[in-house]
Amino acid sequence: MKAVRGASVLDISRMGGVPHASVCGGRGRCSTCRVHVDAGWEMLPPPRDGEQRVLQRIRAPGRVRLACQLCPTGDVAVTPLLPADARARDALPYDPMKFGAEQEIVILFADLRGFTQMSETKLPFDVVHILNQYFSEMGEAIESAGGYLDKFIGDGIMALFGLQSGEQQGVEAGARQAVTAARAMGERLQALNRRLAQDLATPLRLGLGIHAGPAIVGEMGYGRATSITAIGDAVNVASRLESATKDVGCELLISTDVAQRGKLDLSAFAQQQISIRGREGGLGVYVVRHAADLPSFPQT
Repeated sequence: MKAVRGASVLDISRMGGVPHASVCGGRGRCSTCRVHVDAGWEMLPPPRDGEQRVLQRIRAPGRVRLACQLCPTGDVAVTPLLPADARARDALPYDPMKFGAEQEIVILFADLRGFTQMSETKLPFDVVHILNQYFSEMGEAIESAGGYLDKFIGDGIMALFGLQSGEQQGVEAGARQAVTAARAMGERLQALNRRLAQDLATPLRLGLGIHAGPAIVGEMGYGRATSITAIGDAVNVASRLESATKDVGCELLISTDVAQRGKLDLSAFAQQQISIRGREGGLGVYVVRHAADLPSFPQT
């Protein structure tokens, strides 16, 4: 929409009939009107002292400004970061896990091999019973290692490690956590197979892929389906590593990026280059036949 020169983003929202939070009435004190600048950032005037103090107080990342203090001189596109009915208690320091931020993380994907075909010969109750035990064992392995259980996808699992929320963990710690989780998942699957031996015609088999890299992390979804997750090339690569274990004939593929960032000695395992769909050149990986054979690495 068009606006008169000198109007603030908050003024423009109000003139356009767009609901916009502002508990303090536009005095630059509450921060509930804060917005993310999607376009036109380079043309904006820098924040004045008062706005800068508030931005520092809420630990706002780049491209976040107070709508009541931001008076654009050219075209700009913004997204409000709080709902229009936000209250003063919502004006908390910026939480990258809630609003989204790019960070280096480690991603693990896991998938049960052949479970779909096996489930076709079982009653629904038996399928749910087996899956719930599997999810319980894998979830405990991930969380005990310090990981965040992102989601279950059918009989697959996505987990994140090294998330920077509150305590700064970082990608090095995340790499060690992910490998520790993979080892525990392999061990727990072996124990689960022994426990379910009478219920299974063949043991459950696992495919795992671990990769590290930059990803956008934050709350995404709608309604009750909203949760913290990650998107980006690194996530896609981790998923494709999990899938590639079928072709390589192993239980786990760990990218050399994970080993390097976690300072992990994986020289006991074969190393090779594999091709990843949508990625130019090969990707170096360590081939781990059985995840339970991984050594124990101290956590940083």
